[in-house]
Amino acid sequence: WIKAAGISGALAVGLGAFGAHGLKSRVDPALIKIWETAAHYHLVHSGVLLAAGVASNGILSKRASRYAPPLFLAGIAVFSGSLYALVLTQKKSLGAITPIGGFMLIGGWLALLA
Repeated sequence: WIKAAGISGALAVGLGAFGAHGLKSRVDPALIKIWETAAHYHLVHSGVLLAAGVASNGILSKRASRYAPPLFLAGIAVFSGSLYALVLTQKKSLGAITPIGGFMLIGGWLALLA
């Protein structure tokens, strides 16, 4: 999970920079705000994934260690991924997928309680 967090964090920074510098002059400002939301949640939850991965070595319960990291990773992919795709394709229908990723992220947080 630590390696996955490293890759995810690096992608979050790169995609955030791409949105700030590469997309700003090419897409509507409302879409830039969506991109910023995707990058923000991506980066925050990459950090949480890192912490959950480190804590899986004896700090978290076995149940929390089993469920929280994959839920965070899947949530990042679905939540942020759907928003990135929405901005790049401008297909608003992709926004219907975003809440599924949000529920996965919430599930990851709740799994930490196990």
